[in-house]
This record gives sequence, structure tokens and C-alpha cells, in this order.
Amino acid sequence: MKIQLKELFDIVGEAKKIDYEIDGAVLGEYSSYSFAAPIAVKGLAENRAGVVTLKINVSSTMNLVCDRCLDEFTRDYVFSFEHTLVRSVSGDNDEYVVCKNNILDLDELVMSDFILQLPTKILCREECRGLCSICGQNLNKGSCECSGE
Repeated sequence: MKIQLKELFDIVGEAKKIDYEIDGAVLGEYSSYSFAAPIAVKGLAENRAGVVTLKINVSSTMNLVCDRCLDEFTRDYVFSFEHTLVRSVSGDNDEYVVCKNNILDLDELVMSDFILQLPTKILCREECRGLCSICGQNLNKGSCECSGE
């Protein structure tokens, strides 16, 4: 979703509500993750005293595979993000989101934020025991003869 922000940048006190979903077809373009539901995006972009801020809440349900035991599971994720939007910035600066031609590609920003917030190690649960390195038995579902070796 691309948002035109010219009025927001030009008028102090102006605000735009954001409430939409990123469809599953779009999600595949951004990552190898599997989403069980569209990503819901809700928030507000507003110009307060000439500073344009974007505050959004992002949520979705993902289909995942545990990195330790290889079991499949689903998990809900909910994240909040806040960004300062600018028309341009001199030099490299990661503090601001630059909206060239007053346009913000919200899908790209949301997907980037969402994926960067995901844990690097995906576990079905914190105390997951994983697989036996010898026979491959899922140790969450029972022990094996070789697990004591």
C-alpha cells in the first residue's frame, strides 16, 4: 500500500488513520516465511509541530517449524513500531524513513520491520528438548535408548 503524504507534510495537525491488511500473495515476495493469516496493520501518521510520525501496530499468525525438534506449529505475533517520516535527508541516516515524492510504501516498511523483529531461533516452546543426535527421536515426545550415551 502506497500512501500519499503531501498534505500530511504540509499541514500541521493533519493525521491519517491506517487500517488495512497485507494479503498473503504479497507476503511471499518479501520472505520465505509462511503466514497463516494476512498481516493486520493499524495505526496513525500525524504531523505534530511539523514533525511527521508514524505509529503502527502489526499482527499476524505464522506457520513455523521448530529449529530444535522440527515440529510444525503456529504462533501469533504482535509488534508496535514508531518512525519519523521525512521528505529527504542528507547523508546516510537510519533514524528517519525517507518518503521520496511524498509517498510512503507502507507494505515494504511493515514487512521489513516485522521480519526484523522475529527471533533468529524459532522454537516451539522455550524448553524444547530437540531431537536425539543419534537416532532422531523427538525428545519432547519421549526418550530413546541412545539418549543417555
